[in-house]
Amino acid sequence: MPLRSLRHSALALVAVWLVASPPARGQDAGVPSTTGLVVSTSAPASDVGAAILHRGGNAVDAAVATAFALAVTHPSAGNLGGGGFMVVRTPAGEATTFDYRERAPLGSTRTMYLNAKGEIDRGLTAAGYLAPGVPGTVRGLALAHARFGRLPWKDVVTPAAELAARGFRVSAGLARGLNYLVGFAKDRFPATVAAYGKPGGGAWADGDTLVLPDLAKTLTAIASDGPDVFYTGWIADRIAADMQAHGGLITKKDLAEYQARERAPIRGTFMGYEIISMPPPSSGGVALVEMLNILEHFDLKAHARFSPWTLHLLIETMRRAYLDRARYLGDPDFVEMPLARLTSKTYAKTLAAGIDLAKASSSVELGRDIVTAPADDEPDETTQFSVVDKDGMAVSNTYTLEGGYGSKVVVPGAGFLLNNEMGDFNKKPGETNEQGDIGTSANLIDPGKRMLSSMTPTIVTKDGRLALVTGSPGGRTIINTVLNVVLNVTAYGMNGRQAVDAPRLHHQWLPDTAIFEERALPAPVVAALRAMGHDVTLRGRQGDAESILFDPATGTAYGINDTRSADSKASK
Repeated sequence: MPLRSLRHSALALVAVWLVASPPARGQDAGVPSTTGLVVSTSAPASDVGAAILHRGGNAVDAAVATAFALAVTHPSAGNLGGGGFMVVRTPAGEATTFDYRERAPLGSTRTMYLNAKGEIDRGLTAAGYLAPGVPGTVRGLALAHARFGRLPWKDVVTPAAELAARGFRVSAGLARGLNYLVGFAKDRFPATVAAYGKPGGGAWADGDTLVLPDLAKTLTAIASDGPDVFYTGWIADRIAADMQAHGGLITKKDLAEYQARERAPIRGTFMGYEIISMPPPSSGGVALVEMLNILEHFDLKAHARFSPWTLHLLIETMRRAYLDRARYLGDPDFVEMPLARLTSKTYAKTLAAGIDLAKASSSVELGRDIVTAPADDEPDETTQFSVVDKDGMAVSNTYTLEGGYGSKVVVPGAGFLLNNEMGDFNKKPGETNEQGDIGTSANLIDPGKRMLSSMTPTIVTKDGRLALVTGSPGGRTIINTVLNVVLNVTAYGMNGRQAVDAPRLHHQWLPDTAIFEERALPAPVVAALRAMGHDVTLRGRQGDAESILFDPATGTAYGINDTRSADSKASK
């Protein structure tokens, strides 16, 4: 069938397949609230955050409480032993960000993950004592709270400690995860089995109760004594001793020297909206603004959201932004980056001019200057939550242990998992290949350096009023998941539920493959994209965009839990 006929068939199917005229916002658009709400991947954690709002806390108070609660109820990604990023916008419109990304231990080297043959030993970053970076979560949450919190620190941390002490109901999904963790840790990490094994043995099941007494003790100490107990007190002693006993690198000096940072956000505009997102060492905000700037040069509304034309344009846009991510981005304390150019409308115009609207370009040819060889990726076990309070303060927070349950190492007597975030560095200097390994200099390992991230906590405004709070887990897919949600709201007028539920697309430059969610597209659309030269794969699910849409006309926030996560909830 000719390409033009394929396009006609695809458009006809898409018109039926996708709602052509989204209903007005507010109708079946999510959980409404005028007094504030919290949306996360874990219902008990969302409830903890909402309770803080009811006690008079603001959005940052609720965010801190939610984050600590997720360390209890969502241990695959919620954490004390990891790191992440937070974007905050005040009711007056002030916006800032908090970078609490992990750092490489001072004993790190650029080639520490290469074997005798000079090849990457991925097992060293997948699990175990060489995998963790210096944790940043406790310092980061404390910094945000010191800047904006209204309730006392102890009041926002204690609910998580109480939750860990009394226990909570295990869902079917959590039971599967815990059984995997305990099976993996058996005979390798006894403290992990002691913390997360089922009392009396056997497998965890839906409906069981998980009690975490060591984690409760740790959280109680953090609530009472503040973040210093984690970085210079007895908890730091436990981390350092366990590392020393097992050949790890994190020392008491690493912990004592760790500082979270407040940074100016990355800002952009798109179709009358303002985008506020995370700066490096997250690549998310830069890539998101760069992609939206490119897309603004095309008449998006003239084509259906899931037409071959639109999807081809999105793939080509993603391809170019992810190439720049690989070329330039890293820790701003170590690397100079052309951020103003990458996020400028002028630069986007040159990129847009290079897109052939009828044919796929080649990722290898576009990046010939840095591709050095004829599969490495960021794991997707991260978690996002969004908060809006009654005054309109908004928080978007994404944090992680990196892989599911991080390094799989629990600190003995402290009850929390350490990250395996060192895997996010470029591990083989100079080698960037078609399988997705990146070896460019900006993100090579250096002592004290923060590893590059794709986390993209984002707040969108229009005419000075809050419009959208969003973000997602998903490794390198994160940026594109956020792009999909933002586009659905801003360019296509979808309400929150439609924007979050709609199918998602990912392309990360290399490997040169466009990945759509399973059953996302009719066969004629797939055929049309392949006829343009795209390698198209349909598989699985992408992301977990726990979001809030705000209607300034009524002052109502709509919490949209992502149904891709069975345990997610919008709580008010």
